[in-house]
Amino acid sequence: MSDDLTAKFEQASKDVTELSEAPDNAAKLKLYALYKQASTGDCTGSRPGMMDFVGRAKYDAWKELEGKTQDEAKQMYIDLVEELKAADAK
Repeated sequence: MSDDLTAKFEQASKDVTELSEAPDNAAKLKLYALYKQASTGDCTGSRPGMMDFVGRAKYDAWKELEGKTQDEAKQMYIDLVEELKAADAK
């Protein structure tokens, strides 16, 4: 199961770059957080400073997924990419 899930995850990470329009910032942030959780696991490091708005948003989004297994995050990532592909096809 895990090998199949990993293959689907890798394909989804390629598919997301082939959308006709880039996802909005909220979707990009969710994709980033899910990808990090799926590939690395729980959030590491300290929270970026107040003036690093982008870094802080990325850290917070990833931190929200703490406790999810890497397989759960991979499946959530795949599902989100499928939603984006379906919306892109319309």
